[in-house]
Amino acid sequence: MTQGRDNVVSGTVYGSVVQAGSVGEVHLHHQRREAVIPRQLPPPPRLFTSRARELAALDGWLPENEGHPLVVVVSGPAGVGKTSLAVRWLHEARSKFPDGQLYVDLAARTGDEPVTPDEVLESFLLALGVPAVDIPWGLPRRQASFRSLTADRAISVLLDNAVSAAQVRPLVPTSPHSAVVVTSRWRLSGLAVDGARFVEVESFDEDSSLELLERAVGTRVATEPEAARELAHLCAGLPIALSVVGARLSTHPRRSLSKEVGSLRAERFGTLTLADGVSVEAVFDVSYLELQPRHARAYRLCALHPGASFGVEAAAAAVGEPPEEVEPVLSDLVEKNLLSEVADERYRYHDLLRLHARRHAEWDSGTEGDAAVRRIVEWYLDRAVAADLAVVPDRPRVGPRYESAETMFDHIATALDWLEAERANLVMAIREAADREWHALAWQVTETLFGFFLHRHHFADWISAFETGAEAARLDRHSVAESRLLMQLAIGYLNVGRQTDASRAASRALELAHQAGDFASVATALRQLGRLCRQQGETENALAYFRRSLEVESALGRRRGEALAHRRIGEALTDLGRHEEAVAAFATAATIMAELGQVLELARIRTVAAVPALALDQVDAAAALLDSALPVMAETKSPDYVADVLLLLADVAARRGDQQQEHDHLKAAEAAYTQAGEPVPERVRSRLPE
Repeated sequence: MTQGRDNVVSGTVYGSVVQAGSVGEVHLHHQRREAVIPRQLPPPPRLFTSRARELAALDGWLPENEGHPLVVVVSGPAGVGKTSLAVRWLHEARSKFPDGQLYVDLAARTGDEPVTPDEVLESFLLALGVPAVDIPWGLPRRQASFRSLTADRAISVLLDNAVSAAQVRPLVPTSPHSAVVVTSRWRLSGLAVDGARFVEVESFDEDSSLELLERAVGTRVATEPEAARELAHLCAGLPIALSVVGARLSTHPRRSLSKEVGSLRAERFGTLTLADGVSVEAVFDVSYLELQPRHARAYRLCALHPGASFGVEAAAAAVGEPPEEVEPVLSDLVEKNLLSEVADERYRYHDLLRLHARRHAEWDSGTEGDAAVRRIVEWYLDRAVAADLAVVPDRPRVGPRYESAETMFDHIATALDWLEAERANLVMAIREAADREWHALAWQVTETLFGFFLHRHHFADWISAFETGAEAARLDRHSVAESRLLMQLAIGYLNVGRQTDASRAASRALELAHQAGDFASVATALRQLGRLCRQQGETENALAYFRRSLEVESALGRRRGEALAHRRIGEALTDLGRHEEAVAAFATAATIMAELGQVLELARIRTVAAVPALALDQVDAAAALLDSALPVMAETKSPDYVADVLLLLADVAARRGDQQQEHDHLKAAEAAYTQAGEPVPERVRSRLPE
């Protein structure tokens, strides 16, 4: 691109154009985000009664907690109505929290490990409008970003099904206008030192149980008082059990309560018990046995879904029927309170009902259950393959389903959004397939996620998924797949500073690629090993790796790979002080990337190319490189990319003796982080004046 004196720009331009005789203060106004007000609370419970004492306590604590966020722990056994109480109160108190409501189910995973605080903070930051690429890595930085974003906001946070105080503490905002409600089967008394208040939720007494039944079935409670009391006793005062009975009776308006009591008594109590020994299996069994065969099959098979919530199409895969035929069945299960609709065409089970349904799936037909889970995993694989092709159309793949994949996504953003929404389910599908020793399925699903993780990071899921997938490829004896997944795992390790793990994974990937004759993977592995050597100060070794990678890429005719190798060579030469050679390497890389239309990669090359230019006292050339890179980096909305350019522009200003301009660039670099709600790193902070 060239710029004439008449303010005419010729050539191909990507993104915004910064045109100036000299670059002074840089204002990144587009970095500022509009405030996003999340509304994540589940809908209020349809049947809610009693709990006047608990609601009054919650109301009373709000004004008493001035100066600090209100933290309340709502504890009690499973099925007692903890979440219903919390959701009801937060909906009633919504006007006190105009800046939004956040929600997370801390037991949303179906495996043994609880959801971690850094995973929750990632979802909260996304809900508050932070782009995924700008979410920092690591719990401390995510905490800092969350607290910065919520410092002056009046928000409520519902942390459902917490397992420990340590899981809760990082998720509490500092705003004195906020409230955090925690539900748990445990009292979490450790939060007392944080000023938490405690509400113990007990099973309904007889009067409250009758009130809930009356709301569900109307006058039948008054006409059969003895039978109604017996129903309350058989349900042990548990709202979940009472709700299931109430839903069943409401769909049978002519059924007497006495007949319902007889049905419950006839059922043999099973082993689905709570901590205090109360069994609710009989309550659920009666509802299950009354279902039509298709409904009963959907009830037990959908419960085998690996993740916590699912859509209609995933449910259709579980049942093996068309979505349009399965949707009415799901709606009927919702009406019977055997399933909950958590969003538009999105469903989940209460944890006790999920356990009940899964047990019936095991008892009725283990083979049928295995087939259902396999259909679910394969459905996610096919959809993820289509999404991956939309995200990165030209990347070489190994999985056989790419050859016959259907076009399901017409835009990269749509594909990324679907992958984001289903991320937890995809990771759980990989684990489920691995646990069932469906090794080929496990590594194939893993392969579909690399392009997504490159765009959206999610490093914890990246590493977890690719560790599982690489091992599955090894067990499947697919050396090419194992090599590529190990290489992609190494990149994940590098991003989080796990250099030893990255070196081990990359070395093994290189060995496997050589054995399989997969030279494209050989070239990539060589570059990653070079990056590791460079990070460890072994620059000559790094340069050797990068040059070997260039030789392989050139032999394969992979132009983008050649450009990446030239860039890495330039970086190593810069470290060695061989600046003229570095400038030449960067120029070659830039030419190739420009030919390929790789705008972001070109901007990154121009940024690093400014370093040897400055070392050679080519100040104007360095300034021109950085001026062209800055608007492209700003488009990424990544404060790290923007700061890379601005810090070098500050160096340019220092060389020119312009202290004011140097100061302006440093302040702009600081603003890039603060406007993104992130802490300012040491490399910027150390250069700011006292």
